[in-house]
Amino acid sequence: MRFRFLKKQSFFLLITLFFCQNVSAETNLSLDNSVALALKNDPFLQAVEAQKEQAGWGVKEAKSSKGLSLDFEHTDMRSTAPHTWQATLEAISPYGYYSNEVSATIPLYTGGRLENTIDQAKLSLNTAELEINVTEQKLKLETELKYYEALKAKTVLDIAHQMVDDFNQHLYNVQQMYNAGVVPWHDVVQTKVRMANAENNLVKAQSDYDLSIRSLNKTMGLPLDEDIKLMDVLGYQKYDLDLDEMTAEGLENRPEMAQQALAVKIQEKQMNIAKSAQRPEVHLRGSMDWDDDNFAGTDNRNWTVLLTVKQNIFDSGNTDAKIKAAKSGILSAQNIQQQTKDTIALEISDACLNMRKAEKRITTNEAAIEEANVNVDISQKSYSAGVDTNLDVMDAELALDQAKTNYIDSLYDYNANKAKLDRAVGKKVEIKE
Repeated sequence: MRFRFLKKQSFFLLITLFFCQNVSAETNLSLDNSVALALKNDPFLQAVEAQKEQAGWGVKEAKSSKGLSLDFEHTDMRSTAPHTWQATLEAISPYGYYSNEVSATIPLYTGGRLENTIDQAKLSLNTAELEINVTEQKLKLETELKYYEALKAKTVLDIAHQMVDDFNQHLYNVQQMYNAGVVPWHDVVQTKVRMANAENNLVKAQSDYDLSIRSLNKTMGLPLDEDIKLMDVLGYQKYDLDLDEMTAEGLENRPEMAQQALAVKIQEKQMNIAKSAQRPEVHLRGSMDWDDDNFAGTDNRNWTVLLTVKQNIFDSGNTDAKIKAAKSGILSAQNIQQQTKDTIALEISDACLNMRKAEKRITTNEAAIEEANVNVDISQKSYSAGVDTNLDVMDAELALDQAKTNYIDSLYDYNANKAKLDRAVGKKVEIKE
């Protein structure tokens, strides 16, 4: 007996430990936590941050082209060719020649090519920095929408569970009334059919919830089967929506607008670079040479200073083609800039109008739930009194279920469009752990 008792104790202890492990493995996540995880784990955002670093090195590379260049060259040669200072062309005895050269070059004037190349690299760096903001805002919106979808699916699942419980209770009442000879068997069958439909809806709601959680986990960079608990709820908070003010805010704050302004400037710099080929280039070069017939060629020393001026006279239209291509690039960037402006204004307008529409539906659906609850209560009492039919009761319960679902849909639409509006006006992403 004592062995059985200890065996049972061990069994229940193992079950308790297993249950505790499952509970501890569950991750509680608020909306802010979810956004923070997505920003931390998203590989595309990490790639964009690496591109910004790459652009930073591009600026340093461009600046280095304007500075001093110092080179060293060592040559070892064995030849039978006459020396350049000898008049004969006949081969001579093999000889060795060794030389060393240190040279320094600095560009004095390039027609604006180097200056505009540096400016272009800086603009590209600014564009890369703004792209981080763009990516963060997109990722925040995607995470918020996935979180709201999961909240909606969870609430629909709760409604489906409640519907099954309600039909279970109603079926029990109908069977009791049938056993008492008050209602026909047909009422029992009707209720069982509706009960089966409610259970089917519960299975679908459970599947939809599971899929929404997996989709949210993917966005946050977590394992798809991570067990998470959503801490927030779908709620309603009234906002003052001034379309003109928000449009102005969006056009001022959206990083895409700043990016497109930079894109126009980059193309202007490109045209200046192309035009620089029409101007002369001036370089200063100095060198120090050591050469000798014996290794390592350090006996004889010479120095040279050169000031070179180079001017392109004819290049078969190459420079002209580059200038015209750059002008086309400016026009293209300006058109994209206007299109971006129109797109942002439309995004803000859509989000505002959809929020207003969802807000009206929230009020309507709240009233519908209250009326549906009253209707269910009246139908149940009337059915018990023999006034209403069983079908009237079940229709009332289905109407209540539909009213709750409509209410959740309107809450989801309101919150989802609020998230879209935040993104549309360029609201800064703040990471809250």
